[in-house]
Amino acid sequence: MRVVIALGANLGEPRAQLEEAIEALRKVIKIEAISSFYETKPFKVNEEQPNYINAVLIGETNLEAEQLMKELLAIEERIGRKRSTINAARLIDLDIIDYQGMVINSENLTLPHPRAFEREFVLRPWIEIDPEAQLTGFGAVKELLAALN
Repeated sequence: MRVVIALGANLGEPRAQLEEAIEALRKVIKIEAISSFYETKPFKVNEEQPNYINAVLIGETNLEAEQLMKELLAIEERIGRKRSTINAARLIDLDIIDYQGMVINSENLTLPHPRAFEREFVLRPWIEIDPEAQLTGFGAVKELLAALN
């Protein structure tokens, strides 16, 4: 199954943590493309935070979507992520953005990612590595990105 995963961090050493996450992901999926790292301002936050380093990767996996999500959460935990409030600063954040174009609404997972369409820090790196990308239910990623600007 083709999967699109977004990575982000803004605490500690963000670039090193993204590299560590990518290496851990190599054990779970066959990575086909990794975007450049992008520095972005925190999105929809109420307190002062450092800028984020973000990236997107595309890969292939045999894992079911919910099992893949469990693997991502385990990687986050190994890197040191502590969950607190929504949009809080973090050592690492790994999100499944798209999983083979499937629509999933379960207790533990919503796909495609419900806020990806409004996040430049997801859309811009994604079209870098897949200029023809489509976000299921929302359309062409390049058009979604253009609508934000």
